[in-house]
Amino acid sequence: MKLSVGCAQWTHDAWRDRQPDARRRLAAYAEHCTAVEGNTTFYATPGEATVRSWAEQTGEDFRFVLKLPRPVTHDHRMRGAEAELAEFLAAIDPLGPRVHALWVQLPASFGPGDLGVLAGFLGRLPDRYRYAVEVRHPAFFTDPDTAGRLEYVLERTGSEWIPFDTTTLFAAPPASTGEFEAASKKPRLPRRLRALTDRPIVRYHGRDDLDATVAGWRPWRDIVVEWLREGRSPTVFVHTPDNAGSLLLARRFYDDVRSVCAELPPQPEPVPVEPMTLF
Repeated sequence: MKLSVGCAQWTHDAWRDRQPDARRRLAAYAEHCTAVEGNTTFYATPGEATVRSWAEQTGEDFRFVLKLPRPVTHDHRMRGAEAELAEFLAAIDPLGPRVHALWVQLPASFGPGDLGVLAGFLGRLPDRYRYAVEVRHPAFFTDPDTAGRLEYVLERTGSEWIPFDTTTLFAAPPASTGEFEAASKKPRLPRRLRALTDRPIVRYHGRDDLDATVAGWRPWRDIVVEWLREGRSPTVFVHTPDNAGSLLLARRFYDDVRSVCAELPPQPEPVPVEPMTLF
């Protein structure tokens, strides 16, 4: 029985007291969380030395969910980007089993008429990785027939559907600048609780208000308990408007699941950070 939790990033100004060594920030993060979203790979393919450092700072059971590069999914829309994809796959090879899934995040303009392109793309990808797809076109969430067609494409290749749950963020008008900025950038779509594989991945977005964030994830807590008892191994990422509190919130989500599912093992405690001294 394994639940992995994490954040959208592994370093944040608000976490510096927990990450005093700039060269080991991922290692410090990995003491608190067991997974991370690889959002930076969307914007640039990392160099070999960088990826080897990521591998060196994490254990083999740490989970990276790495986003495919923008040229592949957005600029070329999964057609004719073989060189960019090959460069990316070669770059991440040192991570080995730490690559939990490759994340195919698609633009909101990717609609039902593009499912054939997605099917062909997933069918051409190497078998050594698992794949998880995030869609943002409203039809996939409001039309059961369209959702079923997407599920058919994903299930044929053993791919997961990643929901990005922003219902808590949009449950009330923004109460801060951070919430306003988040609401202006994040998709506003219905919550989707269905898993297609034995390794579901969830992205949950809360608010600045701690109580609202915790109350909003209760449906996920309950479904994660069901998944664990069914033998699935889920990964849940917790977001907030500025992500400053997400490190500890991810751990709190784990503990909330464990409060219902006592057979889930406790989280390891992070190594205490020694205060810096002059001598």
